[in-house]
Amino acid sequence: MASSLKHRTLSSAIVEQLRQSILDGTHEAGTQLRQDFLAEQYGVSRIPVREALFQLEAEGLVRIIPHKGAVVSGLSLEEINDVFDLRLMLEPRLLAQSGPRLAAKDFERVDEVHAAFSAAIAARDTSQFGVLNARFHLSLYARAELPRTEGIVAGLLQVSERYTRLQLATLPAMRRAESDHAHLRTLCREGAFAEACDFLRDHIEAVRGDLVRMVAEKLGMVGETAAAAGP
Repeated sequence: MASSLKHRTLSSAIVEQLRQSILDGTHEAGTQLRQDFLAEQYGVSRIPVREALFQLEAEGLVRIIPHKGAVVSGLSLEEINDVFDLRLMLEPRLLAQSGPRLAAKDFERVDEVHAAFSAAIAARDTSQFGVLNARFHLSLYARAELPRTEGIVAGLLQVSERYTRLQLATLPAMRRAESDHAHLRTLCREGAFAEACDFLRDHIEAVRGDLVRMVAEKLGMVGETAAAAGP
């Protein structure tokens, strides 16, 4: 039991370090992550490294390829559309359930996260964009009492982190995200939950549109952007 716990603890630490290295571009798309090299680098056996790579595969950051091993995943239009289709289905449902139940302390938490997001934008601290974006959204869904849906959405927001960093690469995009979050917070404070859900859908769809255009440009698929964005 102790040995198993030790491996899980090591694996979690390795997951966090590798995740950040992928998100900040240290390990670029297509980079092979060799288990023996990583085990030597972290001073551990291959077991927690292998477990970490499986976790990163589940998050979409790594692909396990037969006879080649783990490779950092590239940017994918298919993944963007899959993730954002699910977000459009699930997040308004969470907000509709949670919004009317949010209390003063909940809004204090929402305000704290929004202030931290604004501070990260002012400091151009890209490492915090995805994390704080996820925390802001989840803080609004905190009273939904739909744990399975919340868990799925938390996973989707984590998968979205590398795309969030890409989408918020320009100052206008940062300011729009900050403004959208502020407006969503205001609608919820005012009890305009139907309007808030509609605005949330528009917000998610706008982010998807930005990402599709940006990734299509990176992949040399500019002419296919409209089709890739879906209906």
